[in-house]
Amino acid sequence: METVKPTHLTEQTVASLSKKKRLSSDQLMAIGFILPSFILILIFVYGFIGWTGYVSFSNWNTLVPDFSFAGLKNYLFLFQDFRFQADLRNTIFFTILFIGFVIISGMGLAILLDQKIKAEPVFRNLFFFPMALSFVVTGVVWQWLLNPSTGVNLFLNKLGMNPKWYTDTNILAGFQWGKIEFGIPAALIAVVIAAVWQMTGFSLAMYLAGLRGIPDEVREAARMDGASEFLIYRKIILPLLRPITVSVIIIMAHISLKIFDLIYAMTGPGANFVTDVPGVYMFETTFRGNYYANGAAIAMIMLVSVAIFIVPYLIHSRKAER
Repeated sequence: METVKPTHLTEQTVASLSKKKRLSSDQLMAIGFILPSFILILIFVYGFIGWTGYVSFSNWNTLVPDFSFAGLKNYLFLFQDFRFQADLRNTIFFTILFIGFVIISGMGLAILLDQKIKAEPVFRNLFFFPMALSFVVTGVVWQWLLNPSTGVNLFLNKLGMNPKWYTDTNILAGFQWGKIEFGIPAALIAVVIAAVWQMTGFSLAMYLAGLRGIPDEVREAARMDGASEFLIYRKIILPLLRPITVSVIIIMAHISLKIFDLIYAMTGPGANFVTDVPGVYMFETTFRGNYYANGAAIAMIMLVSVAIFIVPYLIHSRKAER
């Protein structure tokens, strides 16, 4: 006897399917809370990024808007400009020195605090305190401290030293590159000191959390196998802290590539642009010079430079979670 296959869905099946498609009250409430933020981010973040990109390809370099298409003219002008070449040089060396010293100082202090020393909370709070300050406050304070006529130089002068700090125009280990001398600007070292002083607490917190997350059994097993403390840190602890190091590098690179307030408050562009960065150049070009298309081009270059660090990290993190 042949069985007759149903050619249509039963009422119960249709009801169950429609119930699955219908959103629950919790889901509707979640969408209601998220939707306003999503719309605001879409307009005021991605919308403005799109608008900035549009302006960067225009001829709007006066008070009167001119949105006629300029192609890559503004970008070509920047890469041939002495000041922007100096900004790229300063950004490269500031980023390298800033990230390197933040990692070294943060990791070193974290290892010391992990030794269960007395008054650890006091030292931890002392190192965390600079993070509570803004870069503007840090810039003003370190401008006073490193003033060649006052500050620490009052003590260094007695030792026969008189560093110029952020007023120094020398380029260390420099060679000619384009229109500029490519090397480490001596004045930039003062800015690196101030930035490292403020952000070492963040690196310390990250590494200390990572060290406290490593089980003591791992170290005890290595000691029982005859490993010295140096080998334990080199072969076991530091490799386990590699994800922390990557996170610190990404976050510090994001800060250094778009830094503005610390430089602006502490030194400004500096003589011969030895402490200038793209953020300061963009501000002065756009809001003082009224070269809106050039300022927008600088902003887009800054966005791309930050994205080069952030996007691969986000993609790798998503893959690791899956």
